[in-house]
Amino acid sequence: MRNFIYKLLNQKIKRTAQVAPFLISSLLVNCSHNSEGTQPQSEKLKQESNGMVHLEVKKYTLPNGLKLLVYENHKLPIFSYYTFFDVGGRHEGKGTTGATHFLEHLMFKGAKKYGPGQFNFLIEGNGGRTNAYTNFDNTVYYEDLPIVSESQDMVEKVIDIEADRMANLALVPEAFEKERNVVLEERKMRYENRPGGKLYLAMMQAMFEGTPYGGSVIGSVEDLKSLSREHVRDYFKKFYTPDNATIVVAGDVEADEVYDMVVDKYGDMNASSKEIQKYRKSRDNPELYKHRAKYQRHIKIKGNSKNPLFMLSYPSVAMGDHKGYVLDMLSSILGSGESSFLNEKYVSNRRPILSSVSAGNYTLKYSGVFYIEGELLPKKGIYWFKNQLIKDLKKSCDTAIDARTLQKTKNQYLVSFVGGLDSNNGIAHFLGLRENFFNDYAYYKKELDIYQAITVDEVKSACKELFSSDKYIMTSVWAKH
Repeated sequence: MRNFIYKLLNQKIKRTAQVAPFLISSLLVNCSHNSEGTQPQSEKLKQESNGMVHLEVKKYTLPNGLKLLVYENHKLPIFSYYTFFDVGGRHEGKGTTGATHFLEHLMFKGAKKYGPGQFNFLIEGNGGRTNAYTNFDNTVYYEDLPIVSESQDMVEKVIDIEADRMANLALVPEAFEKERNVVLEERKMRYENRPGGKLYLAMMQAMFEGTPYGGSVIGSVEDLKSLSREHVRDYFKKFYTPDNATIVVAGDVEADEVYDMVVDKYGDMNASSKEIQKYRKSRDNPELYKHRAKYQRHIKIKGNSKNPLFMLSYPSVAMGDHKGYVLDMLSSILGSGESSFLNEKYVSNRRPILSSVSAGNYTLKYSGVFYIEGELLPKKGIYWFKNQLIKDLKKSCDTAIDARTLQKTKNQYLVSFVGGLDSNNGIAHFLGLRENFFNDYAYYKKELDIYQAITVDEVKSACKELFSSDKYIMTSVWAKH
């Protein structure tokens, strides 16, 4: 599926950048939506005869716009607490790239009530774990903890800690400068010193040139060096407001009790001003995200890669677009697993050309990119291979796609998706993503219907449209470039 971008972005390493895809399965999640500032109405679904799983969720909206989702799971005395902020790299501008990710780091450096070092001490010192990630579209924080530790109600404690840093982030000067250096080192590690990172960054900048996605979530070196505390504080006040956040709690909790505690700690926070709301809305203009790339070119980057690494990318569609679900199927048929078309053709045959290959359809909130990535074996020519790959992709539409491969792919999606819902953490993340992107945690129902209804003819048609357009960019990294 999306192996390369998964490796680069989906690692939940503290204070780093990633993005998560939307896979779907026969999982039914039920909760009725309620009016603002009121207790939720609960409607319990009956067990379906086909054995589909049910998760019963309660949704609340506070008068200041903060959204809260609660999933009760009383099997074990543990819980997960997620906070989704609707802000990411696409909200930045020229000269301020990396501000979102930098702020993510600083959110762990102390606030008014819980000062420097206390956040990690309280979470990890009580047997829990905490982490965060930033991508182009959102920023996410989470904690996993036991319910009670040393006679403390850890649910109430986490709510208090999170409310404190949403309202009263300290931005201590010494911590600010220290963290600036940490982010610069992170960028060097992930991009400058890593061939795969160079490859990904160059592909994104080329494919999304002239759009809010055409930069780097971690920021440019120049911007990171020049970002001021004043700018970061302004960014914090603009985007870290209750009406720009969604909290998800999953675990051994009582929903109404969680709601009362959230109201107590977050209820007095003010929503953002109309001016800020107007600015945020302006960044959601789809016209800003239309592809403007220069196609049919090969971007060659010199890097410490003994063999050529490559990404062949094509413009794709935004998250939620019907065509995107079809392209998800296509990417898996072509490049997911040992039995995929590209692996059998280039890796596992008698005369292999590549040591590895995969395909992905990477969807963002307002745009997307379809890509093929891999590594050539020694003494295999990158220029010859590029032309051969483009020809083979055009032929694959008639040879690689049939009823068997499509059904296999649907089954793989089902297994992968259900496998991610075996923990409170996975469930909270799943619910929060859909609420954050679609304003509806139960959007999966539409996704499920779309995936199940996709036909062989649809996938073939999407394949031919994609690969016959010649709207591609080849990007490669090699020591001999």
